[in-house]
Amino acid sequence: MNESVTGNVNLPTESAREALTVRRVFGEAYQHEGVLVIPVAKIMGGSGMGFGSGLTGEQRPGEPPRPEGRHGHHEAGEGSGGGGGFGVRARPVGVYVIREGKVHWQPAMDLNRIILGGQIVGAIAVVSLSWALRKRRRFGGR
Repeated sequence: MNESVTGNVNLPTESAREALTVRRVFGEAYQHEGVLVIPVAKIMGGSGMGFGSGLTGEQRPGEPPRPEGRHGHHEAGEGSGGGGGFGVRARPVGVYVIREGKVHWQPAMDLNRIILGGQIVGAIAVVSLSWALRKRRRFGGR
């Protein structure tokens, strides 16, 4: 087999460890006018790995016959594989505010979520009103 695969095999694990540290969840704290602010985020991550193999020139017992190549001959070959991936999603959720020895939680406002919620409520209201008006027309305005 060709030993052309190079690189750090532990790179995905090391990258994941670095990406999912406490510093990512609790951002760098900062102080302003005697108030300590500690940002907080929700972190989600996922990963995937893969590998492959190849064919040899000989058919092993119990294997189905190999397909013929372009010129009517069974092709022998080598194979290899590899692959992997990692993704991280971070979303701010709020900050801890420490003032005069007291800790307060200030949630982050997600404007996109608020707008989406308003659109859903509006769509439900339009459908409900339309349904009520059709029903009223069908039964003669009673």
